[in-house]
Amino acid sequence: MPLTSDRLNQIGNDYFNRGRYTDAFDWYQRALECDRKTGDQRALLATLGNLGNICAVSGRADQATSFYQEVLELQKRLGDERGIGITLVNLGNLRADAGEWNRARAYYLEGQDILERLGDEAALAVLHSDLGLVGRETGDIEEAMRQYERALALMQRLGHHAGVADVYRMIGKTHVVRQRLEEGAACALSSLEISRRLRDELRTAGALYLLACIREEQGYVAEAIELFEQVVALDRKYQLPKLQENVKRLSILRERRARESGREEQG
Repeated sequence: MPLTSDRLNQIGNDYFNRGRYTDAFDWYQRALECDRKTGDQRALLATLGNLGNICAVSGRADQATSFYQEVLELQKRLGDERGIGITLVNLGNLRADAGEWNRARAYYLEGQDILERLGDEAALAVLHSDLGLVGRETGDIEEAMRQYERALALMQRLGHHAGVADVYRMIGKTHVVRQRLEEGAACALSSLEISRRLRDELRTAGALYLLACIREEQGYVAEAIELFEQVVALDRKYQLPKLQENVKRLSILRERRARESGREEQG
């Protein structure tokens, strides 16, 4: 008996969650073939969304855009307002990934109008963080902070602890841009505490990395080394993309500490 679209998507989702993106894409494609044959518009909508998501995370921006545009047209025909808002945000994310900040903002603001009308606070919390990133990257630091503060308030009210950790990290990065290093460190520590409480090692790695960079810039070499050692351990465990860069950075810091120790002994 042939597998249904729903089952094909479930298998694809399982591969997606395990980071096996090629396999996930193949199963979503099988679901798409099924949906084209049956003409089930709701099933087609789910499958196209999954294909857009898998292409987005695997760096195939043009394909992701094509799938999301088809999703958007279908959502408009079906009158799926919330879906339209989310898809506009997804299209904005693709433009942000490409560094096209003004186009990203346009998509985000269009999505925001819909999501605010619907009162979708969970989606808005993430969207405000996205808008904060646009503000930071375009040099509008005050706008970035306003958006991050709105995101943080919503995440806290919703009890979205992982989101709170993420926003604290983003606020910390923004403080670093302003050269407010201690405020940045305080945010990094807040993110680190939450991430550890959640036992979320990937978020822990992100918070440790930010804090390590701040301590290095402040000249606290020993503390920076200790933090980068933890970062590198997590990089190795999860094969994160900055592993070699962070190994090199750690080596340079150790050499710096050795030189400074030598000068102290000579003095």
